[in-house]
Parts: sequence; structure tokens; C-alpha cells
Amino acid sequence: MKPENFSHTTVLLQESIEGLNINPQGVYVDCTLGGGGHSQWICEALEDTGILVGIDQDDYALDFAKKRLEQYTCERHFVKSNFASLAKVLEGLHLSEIDGILYDLGVSSFQLDDDTRGFSYHHEGPLDMRMNQSADLTAETVVNDYPPGELKKILFIYGEEKFSSQIVKSIVREREKKRIVTTLELSEIIKNAYPPKERYKEKHPSRKTFQAIRLEVNGELRILENSLSQGLEALKPGGRMCVITFHSLEDRVAKHLFRERANPCTCPPDFPQCVCGKEPEVKILSRKPILAGENELEENRRSRSAKLRIVEKLGTGLKVR
Repeated sequence: MKPENFSHTTVLLQESIEGLNINPQGVYVDCTLGGGGHSQWICEALEDTGILVGIDQDDYALDFAKKRLEQYTCERHFVKSNFASLAKVLEGLHLSEIDGILYDLGVSSFQLDDDTRGFSYHHEGPLDMRMNQSADLTAETVVNDYPPGELKKILFIYGEEKFSSQIVKSIVREREKKRIVTTLELSEIIKNAYPPKERYKEKHPSRKTFQAIRLEVNGELRILENSLSQGLEALKPGGRMCVITFHSLEDRVAKHLFRERANPCTCPPDFPQCVCGKEPEVKILSRKPILAGENELEENRRSRSAKLRIVEKLGTGLKVR
């Protein structure tokens, strides 16, 4: 698939752009550039002296976003990297005191729709699921080479799949016959492992397993908290961070980190006053996650599981650990 053929529907666009509270002369980082949907609206709000940094580990995404954003006059930097290296990216660009940082943790629509990438359980494709095509670990390796116990753990923890035992038993049985190499092969194995009454409910039986394997292949949960911490460190006082998640575990990472930074006091609850001296670093602007509205839900089914959380950096507080 060529970049010019990519299509992508940006999730929670208005809510996240409003959440960033964009300063026309500010510095903004899109840690998950994708097709550039959010970045386009950031660029719309930036003046010539404003700066956008777009980070993505997918060459196709970077090429597409560069073309999409070439008309804008703000300073633009496109960096092939994982957001795990956010601090290093900013250091390399000699940027600090960032005004806003955005994370959209969903897989881009053009990745899902590109059958050669192996993210979709609806279409035939190789078991790949790599966001970074130069990475070594693929979904095929996870499915065929991981020990049963480790595979079950991944499906249970990352996918919250209650039928993980049955699915892994079926996978092991089939991979002993021959290597599982395509998305539809795996999807059929998962479907047949599901209890008959559970197979044809609203959500596809392969959804959780494919999600779990994708998280494992790309190490997403392992790097998310570290990257968010780097982002909070980089924000200037008054700067904002918006995080869009599509998985309960991702949302939990963001929620717990933000709560910890908003209320870092370690004093016992029965102490009459704080003596630890730890001050809040951020203010949580969305006590409950912001969800997609009815119109967006109708237009884009992928927005169903999207949750947006927003925090603002305070002028005092501890340095990010």
C-alpha cells in the first residue's frame, strides 16, 4: 500500500485539540503521528514561529504525514522513532519547555486496513503486527514459538481474554500440525476455540487475542509509563498532555500515573497535615475519561473504546522520576 492511498479517521479530534489549549507560538509534540490527523489541526492553530514535532516508527505514516502537512508554515520536524525515546528526540532537536504533548495509542486506520501488516482479523494477511517494520519480533513468532504458559499469560493479561486457556490449547494443537502464518488461520482457530454461544455476539471472538498479541509484539505497555513520565518532565508549567487510549490496561497506566503525579503525598491518611513535602506536579483536567460522542460513534466504530485523559503541568512539584 502506498502512502497516497492511506485513509485514516482521527478519533476524539475536537476534544483532544481543545484539551491541548494551543498557543499559536508554542511547541507541540505528536508522539503517535500516524496519518497526521491530530497534527494537521495543531498546525492549523500554529503561527510561523510555532513548532510541531511528529514522532512515528512507521515509514509509511511519516511519508503520508509529511505530504499532508507540507502546506503549513509552522516549523515541522518528523522523526522516525518510538515514543519510548521521547526525551532523546527532544534533546536531539534542542527543544525543551514543551507546550503540549499528544498520545493517540490506537493503531492507525491505514495500518489496520493494510492487509500486509497483519493487524486485521477480518482479512487475509501475514501474521506480522509490527508497527516498526524493521523490528525483529512478529506475531507469527509469538503465536508459533512462545511456550504455551507464556502465550496464555499474554492473552489473559494483555487481552483480558477469559477463554485464553481454550484458545492457547487450540493454537498449540494446530501449530504442531503446521506453522500458523496468516491472520485468517489464527482467527479461525480462535473462533473455533470459543464456546458456540459466545462466537456470534456483538464483538468478534478474535478481537482480544489479536489485541494482546499486538501489545506483545510492539511492547506497548512496557514503554508507555516511561514515555508518559518523559513527557511530563518535558512539559513547561501550564503545558498540557492529552492521552487517548483504546485498551483498559493502557488507560489504567495513564490514570494511575496522573493520579500519582497529581497527589504524590506519601503521608499516612491519619496524619493531620502533610509532612513529606511532596507537591503535586500536575492538575488533572478530566476526572473521568472523555468519550466519543454519539455522532462520532455512528461515523467511526473504532471510537467505541477510545478514552481521552488530560493533565496540565503545574509550576511546582517534584521532578519526574
